[in-house]
Amino acid sequence: MARAGRLITPHGAVETPVFMPVGTLASVKGVSQDILEELGVQILLGNTYHLYLRPGVEQVRKLGGLHRFMAWPRAILTDSGGFQVFSLTDLRKVTEEGVTFRSHLDGSSHFFSPESAMDAQIGLGADIIMAFDECTEYPADRERMRASMELTLRWAERSKKHFEEHKNEVPWRNHVGAAAQSLFGIVQGGMDRALRKESAERTIEIGFPGYAIGGLSVGEPRALTREVVESTLEYLPTDKPRYLMGVGTPEEIVEYANLGIDMMDCVLPTRAARHGLLFTSEGKISIKQARYAGDEAPLDPNCGCRVCQRYSRAYLRHLYASNEVLAQVLNTVHNLSFYLDTMRAVRHSIPLGKETGSPCVQSHNSSASPVRVRS
Repeated sequence: MARAGRLITPHGAVETPVFMPVGTLASVKGVSQDILEELGVQILLGNTYHLYLRPGVEQVRKLGGLHRFMAWPRAILTDSGGFQVFSLTDLRKVTEEGVTFRSHLDGSSHFFSPESAMDAQIGLGADIIMAFDECTEYPADRERMRASMELTLRWAERSKKHFEEHKNEVPWRNHVGAAAQSLFGIVQGGMDRALRKESAERTIEIGFPGYAIGGLSVGEPRALTREVVESTLEYLPTDKPRYLMGVGTPEEIVEYANLGIDMMDCVLPTRAARHGLLFTSEGKISIKQARYAGDEAPLDPNCGCRVCQRYSRAYLRHLYASNEVLAQVLNTVHNLSFYLDTMRAVRHSIPLGKETGSPCVQSHNSSASPVRVRS
């Protein structure tokens, strides 16, 4: 079921399956853009909600869009802000028109609609943007899940209509040429498999160049996440990109790539790094532990990243214990490298007809065949 493909974007081709590091505020915390390029990052994710609040969409537009603003020449995807607004809980009010919410920064009142979310993402100028959706909470009863799914479908139609009318307003259009942004639809439906099927089919009827599976990693058991992903994939087109939003661990990104997911993002590698949790081919390491204070070994002897090639576990533990900024930088570089190397191994295995097992470990035979995906 795994697929190897290429996404053709205005700012370069992206080999899939791909892991997208999260650059919430036009920055992957602690890592400069030249290092991201060195690590082989093909596409970054930016967050519309946070960028809308600071520095503001109009400011980014005046400065040429996100690519020029953050000096990143490669592809960018922005989410619609729907999940962040959902996570505000007591600070939001949902109506048919959109969502009224209060800023987590200063409590000021704001409003997102499908139309304003499109305007914001067009102004930011990402290569791939997302329809405005409502993320269903977990747990939720079936009536609530259906109502949320229906609202998301109505918002998807409004998002597409407004996008088609205004897509030529992207800030970099005159610099890149005739290429345009791509708007992806989002499948919702809570944890109900029948609703997911209906959401997928009706979202496809609206028509998008790519489809995302949203509304997961909201507190449900991991086994249920996989079940929903696997059942939803049955109804998504084989010739369009499939994007699983906000998931997962190194083991999970391998698992979902093997199921046929093309694109994934997650804050885990960067967030875990800031808390001293590091992913290695030998398992997770909590570098804050005292047992590493005298350990002269590299963090991961099987890793070729600049951190593992130069620094010992003892030094990394010292930096973290001393609350040095460099600790967060080096930890993040390693975790991102581990995720990106893991996905490279997956991409390499697919044309060979192999299924990748645990990250950076051995493979076994599978009937996987390559599929080229163009957007």
